[in-house]
Amino acid sequence: MTDENADKGSCPEWSIMLHGFVDDELDSVHTAQFESHLATCPDCTAELERLQTMRRLTRRDGVKWPMPSAVRSTLLDAIAEESRSRANARRGVSAQETWWARGLRYVKEWSFIPSLGVLAASAFLFVNAPTANLPIQDEVLASHIRSLLANHLTDVLTSDQHTVKPWFDGKIDFSPPVVDLAPQGFPLVGGRVDYIDGKVVAALIYKRRAHVINVFVWPDKPEAETADTHEGYNVVRWSGGGLVFYAVSDVGASDLAAFRDDFIRQAAL
Repeated sequence: MTDENADKGSCPEWSIMLHGFVDDELDSVHTAQFESHLATCPDCTAELERLQTMRRLTRRDGVKWPMPSAVRSTLLDAIAEESRSRANARRGVSAQETWWARGLRYVKEWSFIPSLGVLAASAFLFVNAPTANLPIQDEVLASHIRSLLANHLTDVLTSDQHTVKPWFDGKIDFSPPVVDLAPQGFPLVGGRVDYIDGKVVAALIYKRRAHVINVFVWPDKPEAETADTHEGYNVVRWSGGGLVFYAVSDVGASDLAAFRDDFIRQAAL
């Protein structure tokens, strides 16, 4: 999704906090900050009212949102293609396109339609997409996209590294390095737990202007640094301290490489 399609009408720099406010995920300090911003920002106020109205409507008993026939056809085509790909894989034929890649193209094609039916279909593709047989890099990318579409970017929303790091205690069996990269232009947004390759992993969230950077971390053997591009997203991998790191974003490749280098220096990996 492009930035202009996300949180249309609200301030880009306040968009993540807006969703945290709607979902009651902000701490008292950030709640007070956002309420002060709302008092002077009609755009964010209007966006907040739109989101609250949408939540009220979707939570009503008996409410059903009809899916447009074209969307249904696209979903059925994706399911059929996935079945063919799995059958081909069993015969040793490489699949030409993964489930999440078809889903991403579908979302790009339909993202301009302000329809709850389309939003629901998008969430279905990415929240329920099978990942067990995907390569690790594809799982990482699917998790990044899912975090943006499902409005679940953070479990703990704060720029304080000393709050994010201890938040992971008891949720995962390792301690991920959490560094402050705001001086380098990559402010910390928060963290969450995710699920990749059959294990619970840490996800650290940073921003580069209006772009989100997901950093997935888990214990693993050392691996060589890599940098790739898939479906318009850049993915970099590095290792250190008995951990492996994957950073994913739609920022430019040079920005993501700079982020990796800054992270390694600050974490002393």
